[in-house]
Amino acid sequence: MSDQASFRAQTLIEALPYIQRFSGQTVVIKYGGAAMKDEALKTSFALNVILLREVGIYPVVVHGGGPQIGRLLERLNISCEFVEGMRVTSPEVMDVVQMVLVGQVNTSIVGLINQHGGKAVGINGHSGLLTQAEKMQVTRQASEDQPPEIIDVGLVGKVVKVNPQVLHALEHGRFIPIIAPVGVGPDGESLNINADLVASAMAAGLRASKLVLLTDTPGVLDDKGELITELTRAKARELMQKGVIKGGMIPKVNCCLEALEAGVESAHIIDGRVPNALLLEIFTDKGVGTILEG
Repeated sequence: MSDQASFRAQTLIEALPYIQRFSGQTVVIKYGGAAMKDEALKTSFALNVILLREVGIYPVVVHGGGPQIGRLLERLNISCEFVEGMRVTSPEVMDVVQMVLVGQVNTSIVGLINQHGGKAVGINGHSGLLTQAEKMQVTRQASEDQPPEIIDVGLVGKVVKVNPQVLHALEHGRFIPIIAPVGVGPDGESLNINADLVASAMAAGLRASKLVLLTDTPGVLDDKGELITELTRAKARELMQKGVIKGGMIPKVNCCLEALEAGVESAHIIDGRVPNALLLEIFTDKGVGTILEG
């Protein structure tokens, strides 16, 4: 037997206990960043998700689409601004958000997975009232001696409730749910929700075994820029207070912490630029990112 064949066999053996442990459990995956842009990474992701389903794990995919929304808004000469990292969403912008996320991005992911032999179904917050939401209120503290300023960010939402029955029905039929992060408000209106928040809420509502966020970074880094492979909830909060975890990583870590507090066993922030990142994180000893638990 060649060294390459032996290595492949050893890889399968290493994966076996993880397959046995997580078979029959749900893994919620936030899909975004480079993994959604590079053709080879897109194919790798589709095959990874299909394999998870074939070995008895139930993958639930929540996708982003910010860059695609930005490009279409620019083509249509529709201006919008960002406040506290959120896209201010007027009714006109919301039409574009929904068009891109539901009509374009979601459909393309479903098509890619089905093309490679999977059984994917595209849904959004309106599907069986899957993602019930309300408008998000954003405040900004101008100075200590003044009350916080309330900022209207339009049709930007936060998740209030998820309906897991929709996803249980799809799992029973061996379908892979692909969820666009569009929520439904109390009056039936569409709301634009951050995909990380939707993924965290889905993981909590499904009591998932894992929440996995694909990012364009190696994971959570320490003050020397080195990857932190494991974090407890207490340590994560300590590193945020010290400013080690900063910038765009703060909301991702907070999403993970919320999922853990709701009963999700572990949350992972992994490098989606690595081919087969999902399988490497779930089925190998070392993984390719940061795991938060405990």
